Amino acid sequence: MFKKAITVFILGFFTVFCSAQQVRPSKSSEIYRDLKTLKNIPKVLYLAAHPDDENTGLLSWLINDQNVETGYLSLTRGDGGQNLLGTEQGAALGLIRTHELLEARKLDGAQQFFTRAIDFGFSKNTTDTFNQWDENTITADVVWVIRKFRPDVIICRFPPTAAAGHGQHAASAVLAEKAFKLAGDKTAFPDQLKYVNVWQPKRLLWNTFRFGSVNTTAENQMKITVGQYDAQLGLGYGELAGLSRSLHKSQGAGTQSVAGIKTEYFSHVDGEPARSTLFDGVAKTWTAKGNTDIDKELDKIISAFNFNQPDLSLPALLVLRKKVMALKDSDLKKDKIKSLNHIILSCAGFMGEVVTNQAEAVAGDQYNFKLNIISRAENPVVLENVKWLNQSENVNRKLSKDSLITIPHDIQIPTDAGLTEPYWLAKPAKDASTFSVPNDTLIGLPEVESPLGVLLDLKIGLEKFQVKLPLSFKKLDPVRGDVVEAIRIVPAVELKFNQPLYLVKENEDLNLSLNFKVNSNKQFSNGKVNLMFNGERLGGGDLKSISGKDFTIDYIIPKAKLASKQSSRLQVDANYVVDGTTYNKKQELIQYPHLPSLQYFTPATVTVMKGDIQTKVQKVAYIEGAGDFIPEFLRIAGIQVDVLKDADFYGNPDGSGGNSSQNKLSQYDAIVLGVRANNTEKKLGRWMPFLWSYVKAGGNLVMQYNTNQDTTVDQLGMYSFNIANKRVTEENASVTFLNPKHKLLNFPNKITSEDFNGWVQERGAYFPDKWDAAYEPLFEMHDTGEEPLQGSTLYAKYGKGNFIYTPLAFFRQLPAGNVGAARLFLNFLSAQKN
Repeated sequence: MFKKAITVFILGFFTVFCSAQQVRPSKSSEIYRDLKTLKNIPKVLYLAAHPDDENTGLLSWLINDQNVETGYLSLTRGDGGQNLLGTEQGAALGLIRTHELLEARKLDGAQQFFTRAIDFGFSKNTTDTFNQWDENTITADVVWVIRKFRPDVIICRFPPTAAAGHGQHAASAVLAEKAFKLAGDKTAFPDQLKYVNVWQPKRLLWNTFRFGSVNTTAENQMKITVGQYDAQLGLGYGELAGLSRSLHKSQGAGTQSVAGIKTEYFSHVDGEPARSTLFDGVAKTWTAKGNTDIDKELDKIISAFNFNQPDLSLPALLVLRKKVMALKDSDLKKDKIKSLNHIILSCAGFMGEVVTNQAEAVAGDQYNFKLNIISRAENPVVLENVKWLNQSENVNRKLSKDSLITIPHDIQIPTDAGLTEPYWLAKPAKDASTFSVPNDTLIGLPEVESPLGVLLDLKIGLEKFQVKLPLSFKKLDPVRGDVVEAIRIVPAVELKFNQPLYLVKENEDLNLSLNFKVNSNKQFSNGKVNLMFNGERLGGGDLKSISGKDFTIDYIIPKAKLASKQSSRLQVDANYVVDGTTYNKKQELIQYPHLPSLQYFTPATVTVMKGDIQTKVQKVAYIEGAGDFIPEFLRIAGIQVDVLKDADFYGNPDGSGGNSSQNKLSQYDAIVLGVRANNTEKKLGRWMPFLWSYVKAGGNLVMQYNTNQDTTVDQLGMYSFNIANKRVTEENASVTFLNPKHKLLNFPNKITSEDFNGWVQERGAYFPDKWDAAYEPLFEMHDTGEEPLQGSTLYAKYGKGNFIYTPLAFFRQLPAGNVGAARLFLNFLSAQKN
């Protein structure tokens, strides 16, 4: 059943919301574009599967040249991809990619939408995809976005065939066609019709493409010329598209800004065929909707617009607003009044913010805030009232032109204020492929407005406006200047274990360190800490009082308790119970320079890997690739890990250092290359001869997977092998041992088929498909119905040492606490000890 999100639908009609932390005026060139967009009625929805699937060149052209309101619907948030920035995977990576999309949209001007679908990683066809995704649920989400956004034209990035190159890509086309037919059917998903009306787009098109050797374009398809130069942007649309797409930094999607025109091709899928333009047969103007007077008013405003004094348009815009408010078409009115309100405030040069110097706040506590507002219009803006969350204040003050007004006020955060976190992560996922959403009417939104905001009642001329300013944190950064971000609501007490997982051997007690972070000035006493597994208390203790803001307490889980648990992987949960309240959350904070601070919460849990996990190495060197967890895992396993840099190969810059590089490398039991090191470490080319010499002299080199895109080294191994886009996506695919007696499968851990149980997301990707006879493959595996693959691990003896190339997904398995994967990886590191 659809549950209503009241703030979205009641306040959204009259209130100017701020998607950022300040209400700021647009540039006059942006106001001018928005006015031309206000004049156009059509809308376009672009639809694909993942962040970075969108055709940013076409989006930029639609918005800036055609002045058509355009949105991008990405079915997923990119949760199953890989991360070139850091170690975040899964939901955390999806949160990063959500905001990278939002940053991209700020550049190209499109709106952004999502469904509840979770990106579970690469799939090879739609059958595989819909074995994971519930087709009806995701179809309902697409229908909801169509009914809410009301596009006239829907454009797919991919076809529903193997030419899409990815099962989720093809599934996006299947869902688009299905939703296109159902969005206008009142018998389809009737619960949605309490909040939106049915909507039938005019047509569904496929934006055909040339990707590498795959060419789906044809000269008999409809063609459109895009990429033109826009003097107001100082860029061509292809150049703008490159800047927009390059914000997908976590997936290394940096794209050239290409000047000059190009041709986009479109194939008809459903609806009324287009003859010459995307909008054939679509009502394009207000006149076509029976509102000729609005068309005329807009023509006058646009022709008279003064880029240096946009406030001169205010009188005419206020007259226009009355006409729009009088529309009988409620859907059209709701669409356009939001844009018009923003245009009017921008023309008035209005800026508003409510800021404090606290980045984090606790429900029930009080903080000092400042309301800063200013207008730059000759005709005064009047601040009539301010509603400070829990009280209202009559002000009735004119804002003098270009004069900042500051009003200090103490604000108590409501005691029932929720934690600041993405709405789709606030509850456990419905299943492995679908997020849970607390209010169904939130479906589609990239994020939700903070419920914590100050409401301003403004009057411009005779028209009244309500502006909501979110509670924000503001600081001066010596490098970045002013930083303004959402204030983050956190628990009064947070718990987290001091390391993400623990390894414990048989017949050993488990020593755990639990960190407490106190965010409130409230006093806590006579509390109790519980360490739980599947509802059973394994340990903990009384905590008479909490002192200090951050402290750690060590706890022991006795070996007898651990021995009674049959599983080799335990999830131990921690909670602190005091005054009838249970605290059991830990903050996850993501901070990258190109994004705002991102916060979500996870249960205070830790993975305990128990059993026979042996290693014979003491000192390992690591060459960083794309961020992964393996160095931290090795340190937790008691191994010294040194990250290699230039000086380790060439000596110190001043020429000191004594021993040669070869002697320095020889101290390591193994050297490991991080995932995609050949794609990310541009110094690898000059390091490889040293690594080969290290192996030849008796070293052990373990190389994880690389792709063929943007490579540094042509030949990674001492003997040649060819990396292909071969993969096993079924994480439970059966594994055949090609030589069960091989030393890598027997020392120091005896590897059996059980060690391949419980893997997550995939077995591995980018397997070699050809290799020199000097290599010995260790395993054979394949997805259902496909040919067996033997390239998941290659071993070769070189000189006195060992070389191992393994595209198995250890970077996913070790953070997940998979004991079998840990045993196998430690065998690889120990190859030279046998």
